[in-house]
Amino acid sequence: MYAAILLALALAGSIAVQTVAAGQGAAAAATDERIAALRRLLSDYGGLTRYGSENSELPPPRPGERRVVFFGDDATERWKDADFFPAHGYINRGISGQNSAQLLLRFRQDVIGVVPAVVVIHAGSNDLARMLTPGTRGTFADNIMSMTELAKANGIRVVLASLLPVCDCFDEQTARRSPVRLADFNEWLREYAQAAGAVYLDYFSALADGRSFKRELTVDGLVPNAAGYAVMRPLAERAVAEALKSGGRSR
Repeated sequence: MYAAILLALALAGSIAVQTVAAGQGAAAAATDERIAALRRLLSDYGGLTRYGSENSELPPPRPGERRVVFFGDDATERWKDADFFPAHGYINRGISGQNSAQLLLRFRQDVIGVVPAVVVIHAGSNDLARMLTPGTRGTFADNIMSMTELAKANGIRVVLASLLPVCDCFDEQTARRSPVRLADFNEWLREYAQAAGAVYLDYFSALADGRSFKRELTVDGLVPNAAGYAVMRPLAERAVAEALKSGGRSR
């Protein structure tokens, strides 16, 4: 994996030289930004620096407080609802572009370390796209099971959220994220949640028309828009309430 990243850096550096030589300032700036992103990825594959400072400033839970961490990728990080997260004491620990292996790397820091009663794990979209991962159901399943087992060992109740639908409404999404494979991932998640005593949070059914993301609920065919998040909100609240009833940690 690191060899592939180093190759990408070398190629990006070559492109930067060529674009600067050609006097294409805008293209060179964009390439420099891409190189910087690749360097950050190489030095911090798991994204541990993203929330490190925020976690260190977070006080311990108050007596009786039941924290909830929303832990995931693009759809989690981009869920910017001021009336949802702060009002409920929910903590957003999403990082766009991450696969389930990267989430597992930061699970101890960004979930266990903030002492929640419940974690909502929402992953898999970037596994489907094989972004820095083999992207098989087996590797995805291993990472989800590891996170679930870590949570349970630390007294944290688990909600496993379905992958969201995709559509080619604006850009081509289904070529990288096959709806057939997506359905297979969700079937496994549903079955594993039941076997592991976790709560299964079915976003997919509420956002999909058949196998496709409803156009009016997505910004780009991959991530929800405000209307899409409005649909997800009560589903998440019910899933969290169900998890808390089953004995989430209270301090």
